[in-house]
Amino acid sequence: MRALPGTNTCPPASRLCEPMRRTRFDNASCPIARTSDLLGDWWTPLILREFFYGRHRFEELAESLEISRAVLTQRLKRFEAEGLVQSRQYQENPPRREYRLTEKGRDLWSVLAAMWRFGEDWLFDGEPIEAELFNPETGETIHPTMVDANTGEPLDIRSTRLRTPKVPKR
Repeated sequence: MRALPGTNTCPPASRLCEPMRRTRFDNASCPIARTSDLLGDWWTPLILREFFYGRHRFEELAESLEISRAVLTQRLKRFEAEGLVQSRQYQENPPRREYRLTEKGRDLWSVLAAMWRFGEDWLFDGEPIEAELFNPETGETIHPTMVDANTGEPLDIRSTRLRTPKVPKR
């Protein structure tokens, strides 16, 4: 019997249970697959969101997210290993660390902004949203959109296609 989706647990009546194994995509030939591997679970984008909100210290992150220290530690170690953040100790006794996004980590803002826009457009069904993105210079609300870097035009699935290189046969 397989574990319940999203868990490592089986239905209560089951004695034979295979743990769910995470499929890795870090060597896949698709950019979406590799990014999915990096972002991999629901905590990762939320932790990144907190960095963008200006929270950098372990205690601030743990309190704001109401996340277990073990899970937060695990994610932050992965972020460091992947080059998304750099950490430094800012206090010796007791030891305390803070984390700063690297250029690679800051570049994930566009991914989170796209998630924000999708959520704002499709997941609130008229409910009020308690926060908004805005331009600090003008005070105007920001509605993120993806544009083509070559043309500056918004991306549209109806006018976008995928081209794959021909791989020589072996």
